[in-house]
Amino acid sequence: MGNGPPLSDRWIDALPQAVLLTRAGRVRRVNAAAVRLWGVTQERAAGRPVLEVVRRHTLESLLGRGGELELEAGGRTLRCSATHDGDDAALIVEDVTEHRRREAELREATAVLSHEFRTPVAALRGVLEALEYDMPPALAQNFVRQGLQETGRLARLVEDLAVGFRPTRARTLPLAEAFARAERLLSAEVTGRQIRLIFGQDHLVRADPDKLLQVLLNLIENALKYGPGAQPIEVVTAMRGTWVEVAVLDLGPPIPDTESLFRAHTRGQGAAGQGSGMGLYIVRSIVQGWGGQAWAERREGRNAFCFTLPGVGGLG
Repeated sequence: MGNGPPLSDRWIDALPQAVLLTRAGRVRRVNAAAVRLWGVTQERAAGRPVLEVVRRHTLESLLGRGGELELEAGGRTLRCSATHDGDDAALIVEDVTEHRRREAELREATAVLSHEFRTPVAALRGVLEALEYDMPPALAQNFVRQGLQETGRLARLVEDLAVGFRPTRARTLPLAEAFARAERLLSAEVTGRQIRLIFGQDHLVRADPDKLLQVLLNLIENALKYGPGAQPIEVVTAMRGTWVEVAVLDLGPPIPDTESLFRAHTRGQGAAGQGSGMGLYIVRSIVQGWGGQAWAERREGRNAFCFTLPGVGGLG
């Protein structure tokens, strides 16, 4: 046998959870994880009242009654459990901060995906409803082509379930390509509301085409919902150094707190109907993924919802 600590001490010190053992209300043993958590050595902890070591009445009470609880301490989430055997008791504390963070990310990812699926699903439904009627072959072929395009978007969204939401298929493309796709997908709504959609100057950019389309659709749909009826919506562009700025302008009333709109599950004041409050959050998440910025401001009596994306020089 070696000269190291006893086996019982070695295994308890190897546990990732903080373990505190007591007898008759006084600390008998703390393991290495407990030393790191409470900043007190075994020599200083031994024989002291529990409260002097854990410094929280909630943990002292938990040891007294047994059971489980979760608490926030120093920005960490701790899962605590206590058990008894006569005068002996044990407190076990596990840091579940990362586990709770992953749970929150999963809930957020589910909300983002459900929001992103809505547009292609709605487009596919419109295509299939149109194909129920007799129409010239050329027009039918156009609907089929649009349906295949939206099916491709759905397939890529399914892939995103595994690889996350950062743009992974960036290529160089003219903004006009994304503008044309957005205009085609929104044509029925724009026509029905008798709204003019105006697109600005073209630029070459570097982006994932589907993510760029998602940003444009969210911002234009936002303007359609909250801007005044029958007023034009303008999508303007400008070079900002090596970046291209895109702004969707509408004549809606001033927004008192634009920054809050970009938080998850937040909707504007007076928002009607159902909505997840995820649209602008998704916009900012996508734009930040390619290194850009997304914000809202008031410009010459209009609301401007803006974002930047990498430019690749002039059209040519």
